[in-house]
Amino acid sequence: MSSGSGLIGGALVALLLLCAFAAAVRAALWNASRTRLGEVRRRGIRGGAAALDLLADEDRTMGALALAKLLATGLAGGLGAVLLFHHLPPLQASLAAIGLFVVFAFFGLVLPDAYAARRADRAAVVLSGPARALVAMLGPAAAALEALARGLLLLTGSNGVDETHTMHEELREAIDLHVKDGTVVKNDRDMLSGILAMQDLEVSDIMVHRTKMTMLDIEDDPKEIVNTVLKSGHTRIPVWKDTPDNIIGVLHAKNLFSALQKHNGDATKVDIDDILLPPWFVPDTRAIPDQLNAFLKRKSHFAIVVDEYGEVQGLVTLEDIIEEIVGDIKDEHDAVATGVRPKPDGSYLVDGSVAIRDLNRAFDWTLPDEEANTIAGLVIHEARMIPEVGQAFVFHGFRFEILKKRRHQITAMRMSPVKREGEAVQGTED
Repeated sequence: MSSGSGLIGGALVALLLLCAFAAAVRAALWNASRTRLGEVRRRGIRGGAAALDLLADEDRTMGALALAKLLATGLAGGLGAVLLFHHLPPLQASLAAIGLFVVFAFFGLVLPDAYAARRADRAAVVLSGPARALVAMLGPAAAALEALARGLLLLTGSNGVDETHTMHEELREAIDLHVKDGTVVKNDRDMLSGILAMQDLEVSDIMVHRTKMTMLDIEDDPKEIVNTVLKSGHTRIPVWKDTPDNIIGVLHAKNLFSALQKHNGDATKVDIDDILLPPWFVPDTRAIPDQLNAFLKRKSHFAIVVDEYGEVQGLVTLEDIIEEIVGDIKDEHDAVATGVRPKPDGSYLVDGSVAIRDLNRAFDWTLPDEEANTIAGLVIHEARMIPEVGQAFVFHGFRFEILKKRRHQITAMRMSPVKREGEAVQGTED
């Protein structure tokens, strides 16, 4: 073998090692725990600090390592072709080229990637020191190529963001994957999914609607007010004057009963106006995370929800937000019924006001809740009409039969699973 061939052979080995090194570093950094790397750095180990430095500019680091792999494999392919086709007949050179490709694919990509991913923390500490020099060398070129790619995407009318695969979607996919392999149970999945879903919800999505609110008229007889508070089971009740939209305060049951005790149980001597708490009004468009922070900052957990015109739309509590994460919170005063009653034939009797998210959480359904919050709202949205009692519709894998209605409001329906999902809306008279 000539000296030129020896040099090419040595270069191929060096390129194989470079490719393997870049693949191993990339896999190690991608899978390493930043928390454990921080602990390594606190112990004074240089590799931990180097790994965190590389991860501080993750896009530049991963781009440089990907460019290193690309350059190594590209140069190896060119040099291998020169060496093999210069010394061997075409058929033998082609077979040898395939063998060289297999060697590079396995020893330069697959094996180092798998090994480093399984020992990510240790590999990141060991390899990150030398990797910093490689990233410093190729980082500017990788950044330039990325900028060029973004410019081309802008020219084609794209902003360069994959809107169909957001971080939240990746997290949801990861949660579902762990549920399938048994490492995450359904309750934990529901809680994690609830936290992610909160980012897309507004106060109007989870509030208690005004039609379900218990409210008091300040002009009512004090005895009637006491009876209403006792029957309601609520600790805080809005109080209005003249019209229900004019909320003047919130009556706390503790304050009411303290006043009754002070007057030896004589409700007629209790001045309701004196024991009211000031109402707190919040907009119905406020994001749920913002409302949660407001509850914590204000050290309160009860607010009246109003629309842009100042009209009362409902009320929201801290418990409502927590239930979005952990599911319904029941105590001895809550009703056992949740508005859903399974029947022996496999159907469900469902109150129209039941939230779609609650149904999906309870039964692992996938009914869409982008256009409506309640199951009655979903039926109206899909039917493009206000149904009459007796009408039935099929969509999203269920048959919806309207059982009861109050004016323009669907109050009860029967949901029956059907064999085929995604059927078009069909209206029928029973």
